[in-house]
Amino acid sequence: MARTKETRANAAPGAGTLFALRAIGLVILARWLFSMAQMDIFAALSGMASSPWACINLVFLFLLIFLPGARAQAERPFHPLPQWLRQALRFFALLGFVFALWSIGAFVLTAGWRRTLNTVAATNGWLVAAPALYAAVLWICRPRPLWRTNIAARRFAIGRYAVALDVVTRTVIVWAESRKLGQYDARELSVRWLAGVTGGVSAGNAGVAGSAAAPADAAVSSEPSTPIEADAPTPAAALRHAAPVTPARSGAARWGRRPKIELLWNSPAAAGHNRQRVFRTPLATEGDRTAARALDTTLSQTV
Repeated sequence: MARTKETRANAAPGAGTLFALRAIGLVILARWLFSMAQMDIFAALSGMASSPWACINLVFLFLLIFLPGARAQAERPFHPLPQWLRQALRFFALLGFVFALWSIGAFVLTAGWRRTLNTVAATNGWLVAAPALYAAVLWICRPRPLWRTNIAARRFAIGRYAVALDVVTRTVIVWAESRKLGQYDARELSVRWLAGVTGGVSAGNAGVAGSAAAPADAAVSSEPSTPIEADAPTPAAALRHAAPVTPARSGAARWGRRPKIELLWNSPAAAGHNRQRVFRTPLATEGDRTAARALDTTLSQTV
């Protein structure tokens, strides 16, 4: 199959994320240099050398602007950053956001609202923009699945987990953000509904059969390489006839707790490791619930 050539008008998925992070880093750096330009250069450098917060900001700005190891690629549209870089940016952005809120709150308590508003106007709104920029980095680096749900391609996104199923080899790859959890036989996986919710085709079913799971570092295509037989129902069609998710009258439902599901691996060949939990996640959105029902329906068709 001919591959689409990446051009400026057809950028790889994730390029916008890299651009946004670098833009935020350049804005913070420009404001920092502008503040230092109004001070004596030697006093500014000596103050930076004796300030742990300045060192933390330097590391944060270096990671935010240069983004070492980041690369936009179509296979990982939501994760152009390596996992260590995403975690580091999230940590430093949280520190900066908390420090900015604490500094602004202390200034408001000591100076009062009127002087605070005058300071916001004098700094061109930087007192409000600084925590907003840190919050933007936190939001961009939030936990996300590897891709969006695509039932036709057997790709499911539930919470921060992504599941890819190959109907030809009957293998399933599970990802937690951009980290690969493992590769399993689809006949050994089942969905279990928790927190007072029932739904899907195989909810409550515990028996699955098959061989042992393959090593976690094995690679397999997430796209079906051959068309499905005409008489076999597609996951989308089966999903329309699947049992709807209905909340049960339980304590969890009364207290407004989110419904949860578990993906279980039950391999008779793996002695001592039967019925392991691959992941457990709440169904926060309607998209998560739809993907969970579709995954449950698809796995039940592979048994």
